[in-house]
Amino acid sequence: MQFRAILRIVGLLVALFSVTMLAPALVAVIYKDGAGRDFVSAFVIAILSGFFLWFPNRKFKHELKAKDGFLIVVLFWTVLGSVGALPFYISDQPKLNLSESVFESFSGLTTTGATVITGLDHLPKGLLFYRQMLQWLGGMGIIVLAVAVLPVLGIGGMQLYRAETPGPVKDSKMTPRIAETAKALWYIYLCLTIACMMAYWLAGMTLFDAICHSFSTVAIGGFSTHDASIGYFNSPIINLITVVFLIISGVNFALHFAAFGNNSANVKVYLKDPEVRAFIGIQLILTAICFSVLVVHQTYDTLEQSLDQALFQAVSISTTAGYTTTSFSDWPLFLPVLLVFSSFIGGCAGSTGGGMKVIRILLLNLQGFRELKRLVHPRAIYKIKLGKKALPDKVVEAVWGFFSAYALVFVICMLALIATGMEELSAFSAVVATLNNLGPGLGEVSVHFGEISDASKWILVLAMLFGRLEIFTLLVLFTPVYWKS
Repeated sequence: MQFRAILRIVGLLVALFSVTMLAPALVAVIYKDGAGRDFVSAFVIAILSGFFLWFPNRKFKHELKAKDGFLIVVLFWTVLGSVGALPFYISDQPKLNLSESVFESFSGLTTTGATVITGLDHLPKGLLFYRQMLQWLGGMGIIVLAVAVLPVLGIGGMQLYRAETPGPVKDSKMTPRIAETAKALWYIYLCLTIACMMAYWLAGMTLFDAICHSFSTVAIGGFSTHDASIGYFNSPIINLITVVFLIISGVNFALHFAAFGNNSANVKVYLKDPEVRAFIGIQLILTAICFSVLVVHQTYDTLEQSLDQALFQAVSISTTAGYTTTSFSDWPLFLPVLLVFSSFIGGCAGSTGGGMKVIRILLLNLQGFRELKRLVHPRAIYKIKLGKKALPDKVVEAVWGFFSAYALVFVICMLALIATGMEELSAFSAVVATLNNLGPGLGEVSVHFGEISDASKWILVLAMLFGRLEIFTLLVLFTPVYWKS
């Protein structure tokens, strides 16, 4: 293990991240909200931290191995989440303690969207912009951004990319070189963000709100500049725009590249993909169920309102964005529970969504049907296919391994929360909200996470990290075999 080479890389990445703090400092200057000094102070601390990690190790340049990539990714997200907490900790408005600052920072970077802050409408614009920017950077994965420039610094990026990229199959690249792949991803990501921002602006948001909400929408994060979230705008058009871009962002970005990356549009790519078809089907089924229940219970005055709310909340929660237009926890109990469980599925592999990913749920379903067929015909050989492609058994085994690890981490985190004194429903939904990178929960955490204990916050920070790194990237560090040479 090349520890000094790893520290050198982490130092460079932290220094790179520190530059992003200048953007909210500029916003603070423009709006004269007094937060600029806090961000400049955080920038100085961050860039010095990166320098002191890099400088003593600057001459240690070694080729990265796969196991080094895992450690760098975990270290970087841990260090980055801690450094990202600086502006929250330094700021006097709101005044957050260490655990709250770290929680808010990790929630932003992991695109969880859970918050400990109230009174968002009265916060400095610079801090509001910073929260949204954290989600935008974390949405695609800031390491994928970094590998686009790391080759210039003499650092190979493929190992980082493999450890960072979500999904069960990590060996495919859209372009021959990893740097080109990262640039292609971010080009698509940036174009989607600009399109979303323009749509929000034309629909009636202020330019500031449009930029901020486009950041968290394309990242499927869920942070907002208002306590009432998207409900603040009270606009069916804005609700619909949010739904459209959440669905687009919930699709594998490799498909976006395949459809539009060769200077020609080919939407058939989406129609042929079994994961996308399942993803869209899930959204339609959830919307239909929510709409039917809301109509039967006469929750809203008109059918249009019921459809608007059903569509928005179904897509927002199931894609793990966590935006709200109303307190969906006040709906008939069946719906909040259904939607919370839908977040386990999340978005497609290779998207900015959280959860276990649609492709894994598809494979688990196909494997279950295969076992039922084997009960009837024990000697028959059945292959699991996605579309017309037969999958190797090792992929299915990996999915089962992921599922079991996911369940184990979930149970341990939930028991740990209950041990801190949190009641059962809140503990269950809090782990769902953080492990699936969803945001809102039920019970004590239905609105915000500010009232729970500091010990609970640290447990949930770990759950966010597990969810963002898709369990194995972090869990592998706890295995003895990893540390053997």
